[in-house]
Amino acid sequence: MPFNRAKPYNDLPPLPPKMELETKAILKATVGAHRSLAELKGVSELIPNPELMVNSIPLQEAKASSEIENIVTTQDNLFKAELNEKGADPQTKEVLRYRHALWTGFEAIKSKPLSLNIFTEICSTIKDMDMKVRRIPGTAIKNLGTGEVLYTPPEGEKVILGHLSSLERFIHEEENLDPLVKMALVHYQFEAIHPFSDGNGRTGRIINILYLVEKGLLDLPVLYLSRYIVRNKSKYYSLLSGVTQRGEWEEWVLYMLDAVKDTSHWTTQKIREIKDAFDKAGVLCQGKLPKSVYSIELVESIFKQPYCRIDILVKSGIAKRETASKYLQMLAKLGLLKPKKIGREKLYLNQGLIKILSN
Repeated sequence: MPFNRAKPYNDLPPLPPKMELETKAILKATVGAHRSLAELKGVSELIPNPELMVNSIPLQEAKASSEIENIVTTQDNLFKAELNEKGADPQTKEVLRYRHALWTGFEAIKSKPLSLNIFTEICSTIKDMDMKVRRIPGTAIKNLGTGEVLYTPPEGEKVILGHLSSLERFIHEEENLDPLVKMALVHYQFEAIHPFSDGNGRTGRIINILYLVEKGLLDLPVLYLSRYIVRNKSKYYSLLSGVTQRGEWEEWVLYMLDAVKDTSHWTTQKIREIKDAFDKAGVLCQGKLPKSVYSIELVESIFKQPYCRIDILVKSGIAKRETASKYLQMLAKLGLLKPKKIGREKLYLNQGLIKILSN
């Protein structure tokens, strides 16, 4: 009997699937994915101050993951909103909330395992409201152009909570499955359960990264996984449907393994470029600035985010306001920053960092 897309999928099978998952093709793909992920973890450890990474790369992840849900903003709007979020447009604010949700989850798993409570906290942060598991029937995934129903997730609070409880057990039970294969299964299952009225896609993509951190495959949530999904969006949804309708697990798992491998390479390269630019800026500042001005903290302050202003130096304890202004002017004369007047405020752009993140 063919799968009925218009009927709530209340009998969604629990994980793991009753089939051979670690096929020859999947085992081969896990080797490459693990190698790339290990390289990313290693290069992340070379950064002297992790704060140089925790703003920039996760912001790219936030932008791409939101773009998958047709929430689009620009790099420039994001960078400026970091300094003045109140003045940002709604789309930009929602992207920034994604990054905040990522860090909320990252802090949460330091003291407790991934769970429904963390999923709910992540989704609530993304949506900026108190999110609960769906109670009202009628949720369906539709083609935005035609209105055709593509998938109807499980319905009924007790049914949804039952599926989530089963998913939690699977996440934490001992399995002879490779953790990257398991991540792919968990991601499908969460998307299939679709527990919240909105924000499921973004919550699910955050869970991917947190799962890798929980398993010790990453130390910081800096994998830009949504980049791959944005570039292969139609295939992403097609393969999700393939699992649901035809049990095509191998194709789905291979897609996710390739996503990990591809984005690990990309993220590693970005981190190396940022570290190289940071090191060169440090050498330049140490050689050209007076000894009373130069400090590693000053250089770090202009690499924590692409836009800098006087308040950042003041709050960091580097200098008082008037002196901080002079420091930024000196950095601009060295070519490290470019002054830009926005309203009444003067901002200083780290154009090298912007170029790295925008390419």
